[in-house]
Amino acid sequence: MSHYEAYRRTLTPVIRGLYRVEVRGQEHVPLTGPLVVAGNHESILDPFLMAAVIPRRVHFIGKSEFWRYRPLRWWLGTVGAIPVVRGGGDVTAVAAAIAALEEGDAVGLFPEGGVNWAGPWKRGAARMALATGAPLLPVRLLDVRRAMGRGSFGFPPLAALIGEPIQVPRAEPTEELARELTDRLQAAVMALGS
Repeated sequence: MSHYEAYRRTLTPVIRGLYRVEVRGQEHVPLTGPLVVAGNHESILDPFLMAAVIPRRVHFIGKSEFWRYRPLRWWLGTVGAIPVVRGGGDVTAVAAAIAALEEGDAVGLFPEGGVNWAGPWKRGAARMALATGAPLLPVRLLDVRRAMGRGSFGFPPLAALIGEPIQVPRAEPTEELARELTDRLQAAVMALGS
């Protein structure tokens, strides 16, 4: 059993119990093969909640600042997380994510680019899907901000709504194709609930 699976099996009952998590659409998760899991981002709790509802190993992409702290860097390494330098196209992070997808793994990220980002969604998830032909799995996380957000902390019931995978044929990830696919992904995520 991998470190990720051990952590997931330990943390899943805790997270799902504390927050009485309602999960809808789990049957849409492909259990094998490359997969880009993408969702909205309202809290630092999001990757933990997503890991608790996606029943397979996911290599999460996280901001490189998390790797500055030795114990956290060690733990992130054991679960196969991928650091990304924000603010531009991090070629190393994209290459690591694509390599994981080409090995048939799942990669998870939050295209908003940061918690409660107000601008357009970033194109990274779409670019990875286009480069590898991996489907995009839209996930909507609800009420997470109330659980652990700026100025709030509590244990409200949470929901994770998982949509049908968006099939993506392998293609050159041009800016135009990536923007079009990102807009489609964002619409799919937001259509899952409010």
